[in-house]
Amino acid sequence: MAVPIEIEQAPAVERARSAAARESWAEAYALLREADRHPTRALTADDLDILSDAAWWSGHVDESVAARLRTHAAYVAAHDHRGAGLAAWWLHYEYASLGRPAAASGWLHRARHHLADLPPCPEQCFLAWTDAEEAEQHGDRAAALAAARRMTRLALRSGSPDLLALSRQAESSVLFAQGRRTEALALLDDAMCAVSAGELTGMFTGWLYCLALTQCMEAADFGRAVEWTNAAMEWCAPPWSGRPRTAPEAPAAAPDAGATAGTGAVPGPDRTETGPGPDAGPAFPAGVPAPTAPPMTVPSGENPFRGVCRAHRVEVLDLLGAWGLAEEEARLACREVPVDCLESAAAAYYAAGDVQRRQGRLDAAAESYAHAHELGRIPQPGLALLRLAQGRADAAVAGVELALACQSDPRHDLLGRARLLAARTEVALAVRDVPGATAAAADLAALAGDVPLLRAMADTAYGAAALASRRAALPALRRALAGWLELRVPYEAAQVRMLLAAACRAAGDEEAARLELAAAGSVFERLGAVPDARRAAALLSGGKRRRLPGGLTAREAEVLRLVAGGGTNRDIAHALVISEHTVARHLNNIFAKLGVGSRAAATAYAYAHDLV
Repeated sequence: MAVPIEIEQAPAVERARSAAARESWAEAYALLREADRHPTRALTADDLDILSDAAWWSGHVDESVAARLRTHAAYVAAHDHRGAGLAAWWLHYEYASLGRPAAASGWLHRARHHLADLPPCPEQCFLAWTDAEEAEQHGDRAAALAAARRMTRLALRSGSPDLLALSRQAESSVLFAQGRRTEALALLDDAMCAVSAGELTGMFTGWLYCLALTQCMEAADFGRAVEWTNAAMEWCAPPWSGRPRTAPEAPAAAPDAGATAGTGAVPGPDRTETGPGPDAGPAFPAGVPAPTAPPMTVPSGENPFRGVCRAHRVEVLDLLGAWGLAEEEARLACREVPVDCLESAAAAYYAAGDVQRRQGRLDAAAESYAHAHELGRIPQPGLALLRLAQGRADAAVAGVELALACQSDPRHDLLGRARLLAARTEVALAVRDVPGATAAAADLAALAGDVPLLRAMADTAYGAAALASRRAALPALRRALAGWLELRVPYEAAQVRMLLAAACRAAGDEEAARLELAAAGSVFERLGAVPDARRAAALLSGGKRRRLPGGLTAREAEVLRLVAGGGTNRDIAHALVISEHTVARHLNNIFAKLGVGSRAAATAYAYAHDLV
């Protein structure tokens, strides 16, 4: 963008103000930093405020906080309570983001002190926003809604498009938590119209993208998540100017049930990969392992929201089956997120772990889940499903049960709760706890309502539990398959096809079973889901008697499957209608043939050789 000659010849501070007005933050930061080092006159409170913003946008979080402290002092000296109150609120926000709750609380108290007794003013919107979030955290939904609506009244009075859009999102969030989904979505769409039309400043645009994407994923609104993830990444892409360059394009079509390409193209320079190979987990963010390391710095001219938005994109790509791109994006997100947004890096690590687990790369998945845990995320249900894949059924049961028990407010994150219940169903079936699986599936059905993504999950869980208990499973499984196909979520659709194949075989329809297995196997192969592809191929061999590994007999293989499912000798005897003595004899033969000395080792062998 060309800079007028008269601006180039103006004093540095005036040029910095002009750059800030254009949201050219790297330029404003360089000019004000230099002016602050060699002042012909002291920077004003307004100039220090610009320096604070410019330092944050340029990735220098510590300098932003230091400049904001000076901003507050300058406004106090000038007896400007509105300016001092806003600076104090920003210090509260930045300290909270940096994990310093005591400092954040102190500055919030100061912000209230400066602004509480003033006539209605725009700065009070931020206090109302904080009041709404705090009330929601404490479970006081009436107070949260009252605060959000107070924020809206202040925003309307101020005439600020930024504050009005943010207040719409805040009220939407409270309504979602109250189960008023239709009203909430209407308000959220209203807020995002202002974003997509380019009506907002950069900070509010970034905030709203991040808040809306989080809200959509938690509410399991997959369609909006896809659309706004694409728009957010377009806004973040270089060359970045602070506001959307044009209205975002319509979302790219999602891949069909087996495609591996993601939706929307990430600009070439952002996708250059020089880090670990495909078998490694995402690169760990600079500065995270060692507490004394310097904060992460976003290169000048780049958008500090990009890493956060990219982390949301990883979740979407994972569901769409674009696993290669999802893992690549996860590595980039972990490098790009600012030091005050490390929860986004944790989410990216977790999503990468899910991809690696489903591809059979269990060691890489364990490493990714461990990194997510180090950054503060409970890596469930992915870790429980990893333990199940490793043959550690007891650990899987304990992990998912504890995660469900620790979820303080299930309504806050519907998708997270649904994923835990779906995993609870799967784990329970693996250990032959059919009543437990049925109960988890029923809880999931009650949670799902008419939300398409949750409905598909609920139908899948119900169908799996019905199949295990020899009840009619086909209707629910066919609904589940239709739901996943409509959502364009290929892996889950293929998993349902595997269940449908079992149900069709149980009903005597071998031809339908083989069609479902072939379709599922094709998707698994394209996705790189190696264990599932092997399982589909083995089942597709159908009536052909395949040679069992280790010289096992068919009965011994059956006993081993039950052992791997966590069954005791008594359980196995009951299931196979044989005596416990006969079960013990089979186990002795199995241990001898496989060269193992424990049930755990035999279970690991069963999983490694696709006997489960």
